[in-house]
Amino acid sequence: TSSITYSIQLGLRHAVRGRSEKPERDILMRDFKTIESQYFSFQGSEQIPDAHRYSDFRFESFAPVAFHYFRNLFCIHPQEFLLSLCNQPLRELGNSGASGSIFYVSADDEFIIKTVKYQEGDFLQKLLPGYNMNLNQNPRTLLPKFFGFYSYIYNAKHMRMVVMNNLLPSSIKLHEKYDLKGSTFNRKASPEERSKSVPTFKDLDFMEVHPGGLLLEAEIYNALINSIQRDCRVLESFKIMDYSLLVAIHNLDLAAKEEAEHRRNNSIDGENSAGTKTSFRTAKTSQSSIILRKGSIVSRRKLVAHSTTLESIQMRNEPSGKKGDYSRLDGIPARNAKGERLIVFLGIIDILQNYRLAKKIEHALKATIHDGDSISVHHPAFYSQRFQNFMANQVFRKISSC
Repeated sequence: TSSITYSIQLGLRHAVRGRSEKPERDILMRDFKTIESQYFSFQGSEQIPDAHRYSDFRFESFAPVAFHYFRNLFCIHPQEFLLSLCNQPLRELGNSGASGSIFYVSADDEFIIKTVKYQEGDFLQKLLPGYNMNLNQNPRTLLPKFFGFYSYIYNAKHMRMVVMNNLLPSSIKLHEKYDLKGSTFNRKASPEERSKSVPTFKDLDFMEVHPGGLLLEAEIYNALINSIQRDCRVLESFKIMDYSLLVAIHNLDLAAKEEAEHRRNNSIDGENSAGTKTSFRTAKTSQSSIILRKGSIVSRRKLVAHSTTLESIQMRNEPSGKKGDYSRLDGIPARNAKGERLIVFLGIIDILQNYRLAKKIEHALKATIHDGDSISVHHPAFYSQRFQNFMANQVFRKISSC
């Protein structure tokens, strides 16, 4: 994989720099269909003098002017974009999910590179004009933020990929993670998935663990549900379905208990060795260190592309400071039925499924065997309404402000 990731980074450098060096201009309809292609010989060439030790490959950039415009809209400078993606090796994520996609994350956690199927890439290209309109009209969105669409071609193989914002921080421990569709048919994590270090659970799992939902203050609940409703209307208008709400939970109170347990265990090893181990482990696990690291050392940029979940739904430059630690992490403050304090990270994912013939046939076959309303594959209008109802009534609940 090192040869693949290195080649991708080399292709990205030339594609992004090449576009940024050209004069700025307004985006045109033809820009959404343009494909720029460059051949990279291991010996180097007149156009691409950089020699490399890997196999020859071709790198394609889809709609480069359009994505350059999107990155400008998100206030992402080309140098920042390349610094995040190309300055250090990409990290491959082990959990590829049901789609079979491969995920790479940038070293600074800002961006995700996801491989997509040909049909998904083709649909994304067709979606771009409407996506552009939505970004300008609806900045308060939980939809994915696409920063580039590329293809890496080697040995007659095509590897298509999109660059997106990374929803899940790796700098803090995620105690729970869910992929929610609002469907109940076959929506339980498999034994294989449950054996993973950070499994992704599904709708029925969520309803078992959180039968009363996640409790939000009224202002946050209203802003979140309004954002979900707006996004679902957009997805429905493009006949998109089978998308999910990715929900990841960091439990503040559980994290505090885990830190205390670490300290107790370290103290048994003796005062001298414990001092060294505690300083190292505490720097990695304590909530205070996490907050400091995210607030000052990492210093996440407060841009549209990197906005926190709370900012995405409320469009504030800084979250409200009412809840102490809540406001210092990039997520939504919530509580569970036990009253434990939670930080919730979320976003709508997998939006490149268009309701075409294959999905219609899949729904018809499943509906003859199972309850048609419970399965995940549905007409976009039905899917959208069921999704909204599930999020508003099952996943999130409103509580009065203190």
